Amino acid sequence: MTSDSERVLEKQRWKFAIFVPFIVCVLWILCFALERGMDWDFRKGGIYPRKLENIWSIFTYTFIHANWKHLINNVFSFYILGICLYYFYSEVANRVLITSAVLSGFILWCIGRESYHIGASGIIYSLAFFLFFSGIIRKHIPLIAISLIVVFIYGSMVWHLFPWLPDDPVSWEGHLSGAVTGIILAFVYRHRGPQPPEPEWEEEDDNDGEENYDQEQWEEEE
Repeated sequence: MTSDSERVLEKQRWKFAIFVPFIVCVLWILCFALERGMDWDFRKGGIYPRKLENIWSIFTYTFIHANWKHLINNVFSFYILGICLYYFYSEVANRVLITSAVLSGFILWCIGRESYHIGASGIIYSLAFFLFFSGIIRKHIPLIAISLIVVFIYGSMVWHLFPWLPDDPVSWEGHLSGAVTGIILAFVYRHRGPQPPEPEWEEEDDNDGEENYDQEQWEEEE
């Protein structure tokens, strides 16, 4: 009976981990398709740093993409990282996802160059750095394994955190903002979600101790 209930819970856990990131990706795709299909321009929904009347864009910039390639790359990366987040850190996944979008957007609004910044790269970098540092901080073998997988697949992301080219159109500030956010969230939620199992100590057999004591006392009396 227990194994059946565990199987049901495991199935629900997988459904939850697959469904939520899928919905987010669908919203991004629909938003981009609407923009192109109606010949609209959503660029002003992107973040324009230190422009107070534009600060509301920290809630919208992740839905806007430059082209299909930009969109597909973000959707693919986010979906993989999102599944890892919602499967292994289901207890805090919603908070991490929402905070990743808003906090990385706010940091970008503070430090970005004067231009419109669009795309979901901030969320992707935040999730990648959260998954990596959470596994290291918690010292839990399954989570450390996820950290290593993230490094193996997305290790090259580190090179896009800094402005290597002066006229690079890619928003390295958005990447850096996401990375900082992910590290912060890994520390903030280090006591929430999965934790390493408590070490099991072998309890001494009190009866054996009493028998040894009685035997020693009897030998002294002899």
